[in-house]
Amino acid sequence: MSAGSGPLHFNPLDLAQEAWEFQQHLADGMRTLGQVEDVDYGATERQEVWRDGKTVLYRFVGERPAKGPPLLIVYALVNRPYMVDLQADRSLVKGLLALGLDVYVIDWGYPDRSDRYLTLDDYINRYIDGAVDHLAAAAGGPVNLLGVCQGGAFSLCYAALHPEKVRNLVTMVTPVDFQTPDNMLSSWVRELDVDLFVDALGNVPADLMNASYLMLKPFRLNLQKYVGLVDILGNPKAIEDFLRMEKWIFDSPDQAGEAFRDFIKQFYQGNAFVAGTARIGDAPVDLGFVDMPVLNIYAEQDHLVPPDASRALAGLVGSRDYTELGFKGGHIGIYVSSRAQREVPAAIHRWLAARDGT
Repeated sequence: MSAGSGPLHFNPLDLAQEAWEFQQHLADGMRTLGQVEDVDYGATERQEVWRDGKTVLYRFVGERPAKGPPLLIVYALVNRPYMVDLQADRSLVKGLLALGLDVYVIDWGYPDRSDRYLTLDDYINRYIDGAVDHLAAAAGGPVNLLGVCQGGAFSLCYAALHPEKVRNLVTMVTPVDFQTPDNMLSSWVRELDVDLFVDALGNVPADLMNASYLMLKPFRLNLQKYVGLVDILGNPKAIEDFLRMEKWIFDSPDQAGEAFRDFIKQFYQGNAFVAGTARIGDAPVDLGFVDMPVLNIYAEQDHLVPPDASRALAGLVGSRDYTELGFKGGHIGIYVSSRAQREVPAAIHRWLAARDGT
């Protein structure tokens, strides 16, 4: 049998050549890595305008004058909000500022043991409401909300409880039906004894949360992306992009125990929006009171918030002005992909401009 004629068609000479080239590629890559400085995040200047404890409200400073009502970004608790302004060529914020919007973001900070007993009521009726009141006082009227992922669920609760304070509501990759058949994360969490979990741990460690997310796609997120890193080792810009994303993934806050307990029990286990059982503090949350214009944006290849989980919003809100937009990409790509940079800020701006008259 000649070399390369077996069932797998292996040629020893070709394999040796490939191994040598791989070693050279790694050697070149190590030299490149030595030239890459520590990556930072955030492409846009921002100014602190309000604070309550660890929660800070920032205003982003654009290169052109802002117009129209403030647009407040409400991000999830489980990751840092700088994903919306990761770097100059991957920034939802820069895209919105370039179109003349007045953009703000709530930074939740890093909860510690003193924050274990923070509740969803604290996050929604203290922090979000405090930020909204600050902006409304300065603007002389209600604000626009842009809720992202879990922050979108918070924004829905807030808009239902305080509809008079929200002019327009935009939700991005926001879970509404938490029990769609294709939601793997939900399937796992529904079996969790969350009371035992929180009682034992207090705050939920960020590393534990990250490990859970990575195991949703274990081969892709724990192996394949690092194997693929070899292909970009000769490109300093690509390496910086990769390291910046890795820094964001693993720069995650712990979760305040009581808020985590309440969110899991109400939404993942009780599917509270769909069941109509959601409560924040002592107040029931009825999405029928979300009567302002709503733009719901979802990612068509989202493995964390499947499209059907977001599209369920259409049948629950009370608004007569409801718009739904799907974008090709995944849960993170909707902020940072080249397609997203072209399409998402423009879509949000067009939708808001038609309603704000800007």
